[in-house]
Amino acid sequence: QVQLVESGGGLAQAGGSLRLSCTAIGRIVTLSAMGWYRQAPGKQREMVATITTSGNPAYADSVNGRFTISSDNAKKTVYLQMNALKPEDTAVYYCNADGLTYYNGDHLVAVRDHWGQGTQVTVSS
Repeated sequence: QVQLVESGGGLAQAGGSLRLSCTAIGRIVTLSAMGWYRQAPGKQREMVATITTSGNPAYADSVNGRFTISSDNAKKTVYLQMNALKPEDTAVYYCNADGLTYYNGDHLVAVRDHWGQGTQVTVSS
């Protein structure tokens, strides 16, 4: 199986910074992209930022210019540097892996939209 292990969430003041990380752990064969999504109370989950293994990033308009996504393909790790935080950034942030194949025992498994358990980010005003 594969686990997406997230860290770096916590409490920050408006204007502050946090850095999230997510590492995919398992016998991974292929991985096409990783990213971060968030879900605020009473709202649907939304894309925050994604990055392909070729290094091509994409950002939600609400975070563009404030957040930076990066990755280390060898370590199967994605990072999200969050600067100039706003109270509206408060949400549970979920790591996502796309185009994932891995060995589960002796079986090769292909999945998409594989999720971490989420890490809470709270921004106070």
